[in-house]
Amino acid sequence: MARLIFNLKLSFCILIFAFCILSAEGAYAQTVDQLRLEIDRYEEEIARLRQEQSELGQSITDTQSKAKTLQSQINNLNSKVKYMENQIYLTSVNINKTGTEIEKLGGDIFDKQRSIDYKKDTVGRIILELYQKDNENLLLVLLKNANISNFFTKVQYAASLNDSLLNLIGDLKNEKQDLEENKNSLEGKKDELESLKQQQSYERSALSQTKAETSSLLKTTKGREAEYQKLLTKAEELERQANLEIFRLEEKLRQAIDPNSLPLARPGILEWPVRGRISQLYGCIETAFARRYYSDCNNGRGGFHNGLDIAAPHGTPAIAAEDGKVIAMGNAPSAYGVWLTIEHANGLITAYTHLSVRNVTVGQEVKRGDVVARMGSTGLSTGSHIHFMVYAPGTFTVQSSKISGTLPIGATLNPSDYLE
Repeated sequence: MARLIFNLKLSFCILIFAFCILSAEGAYAQTVDQLRLEIDRYEEEIARLRQEQSELGQSITDTQSKAKTLQSQINNLNSKVKYMENQIYLTSVNINKTGTEIEKLGGDIFDKQRSIDYKKDTVGRIILELYQKDNENLLLVLLKNANISNFFTKVQYAASLNDSLLNLIGDLKNEKQDLEENKNSLEGKKDELESLKQQQSYERSALSQTKAETSSLLKTTKGREAEYQKLLTKAEELERQANLEIFRLEEKLRQAIDPNSLPLARPGILEWPVRGRISQLYGCIETAFARRYYSDCNNGRGGFHNGLDIAAPHGTPAIAAEDGKVIAMGNAPSAYGVWLTIEHANGLITAYTHLSVRNVTVGQEVKRGDVVARMGSTGLSTGSHIHFMVYAPGTFTVQSSKISGTLPIGATLNPSDYLE
């Protein structure tokens, strides 16, 4: 009779446990389904917006090189404004999607914790009952049973019960592991949400700058083509002067480089900041364009180019070439435009220029492959590209220029020697 009562109590306990779990899961499943549908809708909207951004970015790239008249330049700036407004909206959708994912993970964690608590309670009750029965005298247990067959049947049942208990404990262990993974995912999503909010702040700032640029252009030219052409001529002259200033400052540093201070030059030390078309190499470039805009090299046959130009559509993500820390950023309107620099553990400093939006702040630690900015054509640029520079260890400084804002200056090295 005692064994029967025990079996009934145990069965009742397990049934109650199963009913509670199924009821909770049934109620939560409806909420989960709703959240998943909401996330799916956000993902569809994000895919549509990204496609639209890609088309807008390509359009900006196509029209940039044709911006030789006032109207075409205004059209180009208006396209950039539309692109940035679209990007801000895209980031808003990403923020909403991430918020919904956080809500779902919070529900998952609550549900998982409740399931763990139920199972822990059930395991405790089963262990207590088994412990109490195991303390019975073997002879007393035999006497309680009418025959030896009944005794062995109950022994087999107890063995089966032990197996069920072990399975329950195994499930409990797996659920605890799932719970920790969900908690880690939740923290990751919270970090992602903060990053998106910060990114949107940068995007709004870039939008304001572009609108201000458009307003300034109209104010300066008074809407007249002749005034715009004068402005272009002046800008080209400022670019030549800025490039000469940069060359003079950096040439002294290049001549003083200690070869022993340089990391071993081999492919893979740095990752490509963007994937695109190489539009201009590092070094003495013997073209009419280089001779016109850069400082003389090779007895006047070329112009010295201190970085690697990589062309890609406007808004293409620019990534950190290696782990490091953002050490400086600035704006050089008649040269590099919006730029930032990262110092790496091997001593190299990398510079990313002509950016439309920066996604980082000075002092921020970054990992190889992290998105640090979006490509653009700020400063003096004929199209969307990144002018990527690598500086030798211990040579980097920031110089204020009377010609062009703030300039990143250092002993430049050939980026191709380090890129994978």
